[in-house]
Amino acid sequence: MDPQWSGPPRRDSELTIMRLNVFKSKIHRATVTHADIAYEGSVSIDADLLEAADILPYEAVHIWNVTNGARLVTYALAGARGSGTVCVNGAAAHLNRPGDLVILATYADMEPAEARAHTPTVVRVDGNNRILPDKSPERPGPILDSRRAAPAPSAIAKA
Repeated sequence: MDPQWSGPPRRDSELTIMRLNVFKSKIHRATVTHADIAYEGSVSIDADLLEAADILPYEAVHIWNVTNGARLVTYALAGARGSGTVCVNGAAAHLNRPGDLVILATYADMEPAEARAHTPTVVRVDGNNRILPDKSPERPGPILDSRRAAPAPSAIAKA
């Protein structure tokens, strides 16, 4: 029996395994093609892109707007196959405009062992939301330390 457990007695078969919320897939730097405030909600995404990124209709999708920094969560709807559609609907349309670059990401709950073996799916697209052939895994950016950056020109001018 777990001395930390303060709830009703548990049998070993009732023990739960910790699950982690892990990055599952993304469509990287897609271009918003339409924003419809009057629609109920969601993001309509070309069915080819959904399939390539392993995103299901009605699955939760994070939209990270590269253009303006907005971040939100909605759900995916399948748009016309081959159309390149990325249409942000409902209230989210206030934060995403046609022409904005966005990252559309999904997460999945996994047990730690499953998470360690998991490789996210990264779908890179061009400016027309056509899938690029680059299937390489996501790489971290360069290691920089902005604390040691040169002072801004305006700081030098004031000195």
